[in-house]
Amino acid sequence: MDERITLRGVRVHNLKNIDLDIPLYKFIVVTGVSGSGKSSLAFDTLYAEGQRRYLESLSAYARQFLERMDKPDADLIEGITPAIAIQQKAATKNPRSTVATVTEIHDFLRVLFARIGTVHCLQCGRPVRRDTIDAVAESLLKLPPRTRVTISFSWPPEKGTALLKKEGFFRVIQDGQVIELEKARLPKKGDLDIFIDSLALDPEDGERLVDSLEMGFKKGNGRVKVRAEDGQEFIFSDKLECKTDRIVYEDPFPNLFSFNSPQGACPDCHGFGDLAVLDEDKIIPNKNKSLEDGAVEPWTKPVSRWWMKELLSEARKRGLPTQVPYRRLKPEQQRFVMEGGGSYGGVKGFFDWLKTKNYKVQVRVFLSRYRKYVPCPTCGGMRLNPHALSVRVGGRSIGEVTRMTVREAAAFFRDLELTPFERQVAEKLVAEVQNRLKFLLEVGLDYITLDRMTFTLSGGEAQRINLAAALSASLVGTLFVLDEPSIGLHARDNHRLIEILKSLKEIGNTVLVVEHDPEIIRSAEYIIDLGPKAGEQGGEVLFCGPMAEFLEKKDSFTSQYLRGEREIMVPARRRRGAGYIAIDDAFKHNLKHIDVRIPLGTFTCVTGVSGSGKSTLVNDVLYLGWSGEATNGFKEIGGFELIDKVIMVDQSPLSTSPRSIPATYTKAMDGIRDLFSQTREARAMGYKPGFFSFNTAGGRCEECKGAGQQIVEMQFLSDVVLTCDACKGKRFRSDILEVRYKGKNIDEVLKMSVEEALEFFSDRADIQKKLSPLEKVGLGYLRLGQPTTTLSGGELQRIKLAYHLVHEREKRILYLFDEPTIGLHPEDVAVLLRCFQKLVDEGHTVLVIEHNLDVVKCADHIIDLGPEGGDGGGKIVAQGTPEEVAKSKRSITARYLRACLR
Repeated sequence: MDERITLRGVRVHNLKNIDLDIPLYKFIVVTGVSGSGKSSLAFDTLYAEGQRRYLESLSAYARQFLERMDKPDADLIEGITPAIAIQQKAATKNPRSTVATVTEIHDFLRVLFARIGTVHCLQCGRPVRRDTIDAVAESLLKLPPRTRVTISFSWPPEKGTALLKKEGFFRVIQDGQVIELEKARLPKKGDLDIFIDSLALDPEDGERLVDSLEMGFKKGNGRVKVRAEDGQEFIFSDKLECKTDRIVYEDPFPNLFSFNSPQGACPDCHGFGDLAVLDEDKIIPNKNKSLEDGAVEPWTKPVSRWWMKELLSEARKRGLPTQVPYRRLKPEQQRFVMEGGGSYGGVKGFFDWLKTKNYKVQVRVFLSRYRKYVPCPTCGGMRLNPHALSVRVGGRSIGEVTRMTVREAAAFFRDLELTPFERQVAEKLVAEVQNRLKFLLEVGLDYITLDRMTFTLSGGEAQRINLAAALSASLVGTLFVLDEPSIGLHARDNHRLIEILKSLKEIGNTVLVVEHDPEIIRSAEYIIDLGPKAGEQGGEVLFCGPMAEFLEKKDSFTSQYLRGEREIMVPARRRRGAGYIAIDDAFKHNLKHIDVRIPLGTFTCVTGVSGSGKSTLVNDVLYLGWSGEATNGFKEIGGFELIDKVIMVDQSPLSTSPRSIPATYTKAMDGIRDLFSQTREARAMGYKPGFFSFNTAGGRCEECKGAGQQIVEMQFLSDVVLTCDACKGKRFRSDILEVRYKGKNIDEVLKMSVEEALEFFSDRADIQKKLSPLEKVGLGYLRLGQPTTTLSGGELQRIKLAYHLVHEREKRILYLFDEPTIGLHPEDVAVLLRCFQKLVDEGHTVLVIEHNLDVVKCADHIIDLGPEGGDGGGKIVAQGTPEEVAKSKRSITARYLRACLR
């Protein structure tokens, strides 16, 4: 009998009582239109049950929560293996979490540097090594044969000479002569030089030499002195001591190289790598203002007016002009304003005083407005203390190694030359580091530096790092559930991802991938296609079986796109735009001093391989430059006077709280609460609109505070989310749920899809106006009360787009999108493209970072960055219409775009 997972009667979310047999140890793709039930099957059924059964095998402590941990709603689930989910969820926001720590590379590096690292003197920079008796003897025997040497050790005079005589030492060396201890004068400074032996160096007399050296190390507190007859002097120490500066160092240990440990962290930045300092550009944002007009922005607030008066008073006393623009003040006058002098404390004194009130929330918020972060000058942003950074392997400190990209680090460890002893000690450690770097290379992250903070990674990058970590664990017999691993990947890198997924399968795992990318779907052995549509109209199994049979299926949207029967058509004409935003000399991160022109009134795509600088250009330069949050990384941005507003629609969560739902985000909930408060039962009971909100006390369930769920911390395991016992996940008190509008209570209304709600509230134009944009952007299948934390990156962007369609009425808006096709089926991409074209037709400008070629081919203008990722990117490779870019010989995107344009 074939090994398989058997599912019968699965009713999780919108799944319609489905039955499935999923073969084990295969590469399986779950596909279907957005909202058809793919995540419900993959994550909420298969992964959730795998996790639940794993907990069942644990201790009594863990099992006590099992009775409350919901089983997926199904009649039968059999044959499931232990499961690991690798999702799109953004990585932790902890600034101490880096690529090296997440992949465990940093842990192996810490042990490696502690075991074979060479300490270097903090003063002279020379290597500091411990001398062994054998090594000292070997080095002395390299001197010319029969060289006469004298061996001695140091003795502090305060210890007296009685002990020396008792142990048989009766001679000392003074002024280059061996004299009797009785005749020696006690030095005022320094130590006595006690004579041990004088001998001619001869390999046959090696035993005598070793005995004398051993005696010297023992009596001289680990230090021995050897003088040759030609005047050369050698000092040897069995401690980690610099021979030049006489500084003794401790042996390195693993925690010395951890920036999360007080033993290793930089004392100034405490292991964060940067320091918060006052930002003069934020304190004096408009240097054309005079001091009297409020150039010092924090002192224009009512609470700090006294400081402004003091400044003006001091300025007049010292003859500082208070009515001329700040920029025209002399440097020393500007310095006086900022740093003060005499009894006047200056702006710096004001902020130093505020820091003493740091225990107040409002003070901390105020301080944060006028700060910027700069690399820590002590550690140079490497997070570790000087002692840790003085230890080197292969001539590099651990900070320099983690600053490397994955590609550079792989080359460094490949070429690392070790002595036979070092190889014996470190061979396995180096192999583990190389293994993890190999997997990061394979998942296409060669351009990412090891010290990059994980919260700066895109969803796709974070997911692929987790995939690399899972690969390096070499698990077997596991069900890997992946959520669109192709997001953020250029078409060039797809085949590498496919090879990795296949290798994961070949070592004995089941790989189940939720995916829309045609290339990955075609490479699967087994296909599960859900549909036919989204939400309540989905949740059915349209097909399950081998890929070859799936291509013949007629009534599946996915197979129609794969066969080419359905396709997104190239627009009949390309817009040329009227005016442009001009970015001059952009050089932030890896951008190579480029000049960019973004035509207004067009649909423009920024393309290029992963890491080529797309997000840096759009987010860090254009958006932050417009908002004023960034003033560096570019020379100038012109053309903002031609638009009224810039709106960033990115993949960031709307909220980290499960309380955020589509109904509250679009403000439709306000009208719904008013409706329920106007019913006869609500008026009779005195229920105001606030009683129908799960965010305020009154009508919400007080057990879970309206969250509908409770989170149990499992210490070393992932937290377990349990449905609230009191309200059964309904969020409201039972008496509130008795109030009905058109036969439905508030919980039943929140369980409606957007499409159902539009029909249900057909007589309420105010609610319809706020919900209809969700349907227009293809999110009609979302439930009004679905937590936005469960949405994909693409769904989050479209829900933000819907919000702006309702609430933004200004003309000439520049919309910035960061890969809006994440989580979108080709059928939904077509809906999204219609929204983009509609926005542009209304006079707006749409700028999109995108890899999806169906979107790229529909753009009016393309800016292609590259040619590679990381340091190999950051240049404009090609720009123009898709047809013009497709002709480029240098552009990697052009190769794939030509096939789409036919």
